[in-house]
Amino acid sequence: MNKSKGTIESEISKSLTQWEKDFLGRGSVSVKTDILRDMIIVTLRGILSPAEYTLCKTKEGLLSVKRNRTALIESGVEDLKEIILNLTGVKVKSFYSDISTHTGERIMVFKLFDDLEKELQNMN
Repeated sequence: MNKSKGTIESEISKSLTQWEKDFLGRGSVSVKTDILRDMIIVTLRGILSPAEYTLCKTKEGLLSVKRNRTALIESGVEDLKEIILNLTGVKVKSFYSDISTHTGERIMVFKLFDDLEKELQNMN
């Protein structure tokens, strides 16, 4: 693989946006991906619908939105791991995700088996 770190980060962002549209029915407003050591950190902005923001005004509604959004992402986690493997050539060891009901952001962290950042630096 002779791609730059920036190119891979951009490809991951595009692929995850497409996955969201295909799997969840709508995509984020913006996606930013960063490769850091053995992690891929993805920030997705604008993921909540207006109805979900309204629900989040109560504690019960907020917990419901978090629970439902987490369940949706978890049900597609194997697809997400496959996307990362196909774009980087590195297997995902573990996956973490959380959502902010205040900002409408989701953070995804893919922990890899190898230090992808170092591999990419060694290629240049």
